[in-house]
Amino acid sequence: MIKKQAFEIIFGIHPIIEALKAKKRTIYTLYTTKPEPKAFREIKPLLGSKTSINYVTRDKLNKLAGETTDHQGFVATISPFVYKKEFFSPQKDPMILFLDGIQDTKNMGAIIRSAYCTGFNGVVIPKKGNAPLTAATLKSSAGLAEHMPIYQAASNAEALQQLKNAGYELYLAMVDQGANALEVTYKKPLCLVIGSEGLGISKELQKSGTKITLPQRHTGISYNASVAAGILLFLIANK
Repeated sequence: MIKKQAFEIIFGIHPIIEALKAKKRTIYTLYTTKPEPKAFREIKPLLGSKTSINYVTRDKLNKLAGETTDHQGFVATISPFVYKKEFFSPQKDPMILFLDGIQDTKNMGAIIRSAYCTGFNGVVIPKKGNAPLTAATLKSSAGLAEHMPIYQAASNAEALQQLKNAGYELYLAMVDQGANALEVTYKKPLCLVIGSEGLGISKELQKSGTKITLPQRHTGISYNASVAAGILLFLIANK
């Protein structure tokens, strides 16, 4: 039983496994069914002495996970997500990502996953205007958000000032009106900015860097935010 401590809910096999591997926060209670799902064999050796195991019905798991069946048989209570306390260093973190107004939690998780897989060093997420890091976000990131340094700024303005002070070159992902992303020479330290699914990058940021656009064969359409981010992250990391 948790004694008056703040906690969050996570669910799914990979989010729980990666949280245990990252060792940044404590899993208090693991909820699962009996007989245990096969994946319990992967999770059990990672559990610490502070974690209790509660066997419940699948209906109970659905409720604990926020009325979703996407939990794969595992839900856990965990200490709050650990954000990076200090801003990024250009020397140690030459490639970072800025999320500006991402509203869909699954998109956010998928983008963080791509950033981790392509070797980006961290993510800046202003608290205002972006979706929160929910259990669904962590599930969409396959738990990799637990390993990615994430800095939470109070606002876009604060984040932009910190980026400028640190000397990062900003590259702004635009639907159109930007330089061909395949032909741009990317200068490190750099920060790739991905805007919201509907409105794109906010006007306050559009004057603060180099606008880049992914070429596409058809006009009047655009890539999904997480797909565009994944392509650009890979492109920049390998140029």
